[in-house]
Amino acid sequence: MSQAVGNTALAYARVWHLVDARQRTLGRMATGIATTLMGKHKPIFDPASDCGDHVVVINAQEVLVSGRKAEQKLYRHHTGFPGGLKEITYNQLKEKDSTEAIRKAVSGMLPKNRLRDVRLERLHIFDGEEHPYTENIIKRHGLEEQQQK
Repeated sequence: MSQAVGNTALAYARVWHLVDARQRTLGRMATGIATTLMGKHKPIFDPASDCGDHVVVINAQEVLVSGRKAEQKLYRHHTGFPGGLKEITYNQLKEKDSTEAIRKAVSGMLPKNRLRDVRLERLHIFDGEEHPYTENIIKRHGLEEQQQK
């Protein structure tokens, strides 16, 4: 049996990704974020281990939805009391907290297991351009496409 460690520590190192949500579709952006949080882009991916990266999303208030989803999409939750089903539309949720729509979309795309909450803790969403993680960012997503337009 070999005692060599190799580059395993480098593979498990958490990288910080920056995603600009300006003029991007909610669902398509959320799938990429969920993949990064799970660590599926790494060669050492294992569904039972937590090897994903940190994701910082900026300009969350400017994310787009297609069609009439802004008026028609409903977010439901139950209070636990009889008749306690609550519904809120996408527009109302965006007025209340613009970051919550992205968090719910990414949460729905992650596997429903014990690692889900741990992975969501590595998702940092901000309304504007400013965020406290500028020193940590290594990879930027969504900024190249906008500069080319």
